[in-house]
Amino acid sequence: MKVAVLGANGQLGSDICAAFRRNGDEVCALTHSHVELTSASSVEGALSAHNPDFIVNTAARHHLEKCEADPIAAFTANAIGAKHVAEWTKRAGATVAYVSTNYVFDGGKCSPYLEADIASPLNAYGITKLAGEHFTAAICPKYFVLRVSAIYGLQPCRAKGGLNFVELMLKLSRERDQLRVVDDEFVTPTPTVQIAEQLVVLSRASAYGLYHGTAEGACSWYEFAREIFRATGTEVHLEKANPGEFPAKVPRPKYSVLENSALKAAHMNVFTDWREGLQNYLNARVQAAVAAS
Repeated sequence: MKVAVLGANGQLGSDICAAFRRNGDEVCALTHSHVELTSASSVEGALSAHNPDFIVNTAARHHLEKCEADPIAAFTANAIGAKHVAEWTKRAGATVAYVSTNYVFDGGKCSPYLEADIASPLNAYGITKLAGEHFTAAICPKYFVLRVSAIYGLQPCRAKGGLNFVELMLKLSRERDQLRVVDDEFVTPTPTVQIAEQLVVLSRASAYGLYHGTAEGACSWYEFAREIFRATGTEVHLEKANPGEFPAKVPRPKYSVLENSALKAAHMNVFTDWREGLQNYLNARVQAAVAAS
């Protein structure tokens, strides 16, 4: 199978490329230097040059504050860009997978969100990603929308200064004796390698539609940090931040845990418990450091 990955040099895109290559697929790794998603002609030219069977669209504006400050730019990239990709995919008779987010929910449910739950984003990023979902589903008959949550991977995250949450906690633990982390926001930390493996499985399926794709279980950011320090043997004084101690500049859901109900119903779920995913990431992190040295 020939697979095109949009946003191929990103934290998630790099692992997706690697997963499909391990699977024996031909991968067309497309970055912003190859294609401008906001331009229909650019999308047409880039995808037509490779004529892929399966397209994974990870490219997005996902810096919350920048999306809030310029919602038109966010909508153009996250929604109109998805529209352009879906239009090409439909014309080519190919399949598209659009990677979306847990931020399409407002957190009011306080129990794991199912695919059937009504989305109600709190911020511009969530709104534009939801619009991208709708464009994808409305235009292309062979589509997958995969919502993910609190992702982290070995490739540096450009939108977060090169540091995912795990790396940020470990960095801060080397710089400070005490750390305070919020305990009132709940997510499911999900390693990018597992999302990539899930997309390989979906690429072989014909059960098109909307899926949630996150690790199993849930935790607060404080609980995630505590597990990071426990698993790495890091000694640092960790405390729960008081409610409102670190006010967010952009509204975000307090609870955005997803349940992979559709994947499980289709017997396609590859995700493990978030703690196992973290340990595997930490092991891979060590292996990467050894290889680099």
